[in-house]
Amino acid sequence: MDKPQAKKEILKLSGEIERHNYRYYVFDDPTISDKEYDLLLRRLAKLEAEFPDCQFSNSPTQRIGPKIAEGVKTVTHKVKMYSLDNAYSLEELKGWQERVLKGLRHQNTEFVVELKMDGVSAALTYEKGKFILGATRGDGLTGEDITHNLKTIRSIPLKLMGRDFPALLEVRCEILMEKKDFNKLNEERNEKGEVVFANARNATSGSLKLLDPGLAAQRRMGCFVHSFGIAEGGPGFKSHWEFLSKARQYGLRTNPHSVLCKTFEQVVDCCLEYQKKRDSIPYDVDGMVIKVNSLDQQMALGATLKSPRWAIAYKFPAYQATTRVQQIAVQVGRTGVLTPVALLEPVECAGVTISRATLHNFDEIQRLGIKEGDRILLERAGDVIPKVIKVVERSKSAKPFHVPKTCPECGGQIAKQKEEDVAYRCINPLCPKQLERNLVHFASRKAMDIEGLGEAAVVQLLEKKLVKDLADIYFLRKEDFLTLELFKDKKAENLLSAIEHSKKQPLSRLLFALGISNIGEKAATTIAQRFLTLDKIISAKAEDFQSIYEVGEVMAVSVEKFFKQASARKLIEKFRKAGLNFSEPKKQGLSGKFSGKKFVFTGELSFSREKAGGFVRRLGGDVLDSVSAKTDFVVAGGSPGSKYDKALKLGVTILNEKEFKEMINGKAA
Repeated sequence: MDKPQAKKEILKLSGEIERHNYRYYVFDDPTISDKEYDLLLRRLAKLEAEFPDCQFSNSPTQRIGPKIAEGVKTVTHKVKMYSLDNAYSLEELKGWQERVLKGLRHQNTEFVVELKMDGVSAALTYEKGKFILGATRGDGLTGEDITHNLKTIRSIPLKLMGRDFPALLEVRCEILMEKKDFNKLNEERNEKGEVVFANARNATSGSLKLLDPGLAAQRRMGCFVHSFGIAEGGPGFKSHWEFLSKARQYGLRTNPHSVLCKTFEQVVDCCLEYQKKRDSIPYDVDGMVIKVNSLDQQMALGATLKSPRWAIAYKFPAYQATTRVQQIAVQVGRTGVLTPVALLEPVECAGVTISRATLHNFDEIQRLGIKEGDRILLERAGDVIPKVIKVVERSKSAKPFHVPKTCPECGGQIAKQKEEDVAYRCINPLCPKQLERNLVHFASRKAMDIEGLGEAAVVQLLEKKLVKDLADIYFLRKEDFLTLELFKDKKAENLLSAIEHSKKQPLSRLLFALGISNIGEKAATTIAQRFLTLDKIISAKAEDFQSIYEVGEVMAVSVEKFFKQASARKLIEKFRKAGLNFSEPKKQGLSGKFSGKKFVFTGELSFSREKAGGFVRRLGGDVLDSVSAKTDFVVAGGSPGSKYDKALKLGVTILNEKEFKEMINGKAA
């Protein structure tokens, strides 16, 4: 066979193998046996070995590449990958539906119901139809590059089918392992004397992080595409259901159990139906995902800092187990809240060994009537958080629990902030346990990242009275650390170096490290990137914070109250004296699609300007109050005013609502 003939047959075999993958994974309708498939693949590999110049980069034989060098390569998602809010009952699901209808002004609404597969979230990027990048969800903004292992999964096409697809398409998917493949993997590991995986999700997550794609390929993982993040330069989609249909045409595998529901009653029936038959599904499913079908309605509803308002996960009733309460302990959080915790006889529940469960508050103990020594029914609410459901057997030697009269850590006074509150707090501002937890949080990796300042070191510093507040760590000397157990010259020097380096952390890290009530890592970053300096944040009012997209009233009030405290102002001045960085570098939006573009909104719009401005900023653009020659786009609604006239005069591009939504959804440049 000469080279032209070989090239022709290689192209033919490659196309035939990909078509068989499409029939097998997308339609679950194979037309040849596994043996015949393997023979085709072997024939292709043999020809490519004989004629290496004729091998293509997206050949089916190229799914397994070389081993990857140590070190994790990160990927910044062009569009944020949100997590979903959960509903643990039909009543909570109905509450979500009512919020959706209210947000859409009671428009007719269709829903798509899909299986909530218990796997690992990932994003797949196709450029001109070719698979170029795969990444984990990570924290929603940044994930890990796992392209090398995703290429080994045969249900992920290396190139899209047909030609009618967006030039740039990023889809979101769930990577998982079927129960039979997971059981087989654990059997093999057990035979080799290796540690078995607790569940299929852990096995999948571990497999995706392997540096050797050859090992990953042996794990037999699968992929289901369930949504998209970007669709640019080609046909767009008007609805989620249309996207799923188009995805299958592109050769992407979507879940066959997805259902389009015209009414909410159909949504409920679908959830209850799959709740009954969840065990018959070949992979782990822990609930259903319900999404608003219309993409325009999705955009109108928007998202919170963590989750889209147009989607929710209905979680199936959790797995349960019974065990005995050995003791009811009380722990003090970094905000002073006293939380009762049930210490249990260890018990396995849904693949996890549980030895403690929160009792939330003292009223909950009274409601349950729980005593030390009782046998209780336990469940993992949402398959994650251990929760005590009820007492199933009263022990003859059961001991009643009494609310402590003082803080169990410092002996200080405890009280409720308001009479109607259920939580008791230690009101001693010098409570060592609060300061201990605050210091550990302050030094944690996602906060100031002070390696070496862990719980053991913090406890000793407090015992020796070397620190009395967060800022004191910046005035410690080497000889202070040498008084601590297990601290020698090198360890003390390393910790001092880490403390010194933390002074350069951006404002967002410091804001999160302060432990302000209701302000997590994402909210701290959002606020810091808006104000850019700590002094501006300190002088801002609650309404200033609330004007930020995705920052609600509770968050806004928490930040204002924190910086009004004299103790907080004193702490900030000590930080300033220590030389900490109080500024945040200005960053581009998540995708940069609108990078450098300036938008102005005018007229009567069907969506709030705050929400629309949030979309623009997340895509790298800026929102201005007035029109000038530097304005790129004016989005005009009904009855526009002088801004519209000025835009016409200056020749600024004017968009109507539909055109603006198409730009956001990637349907227009």
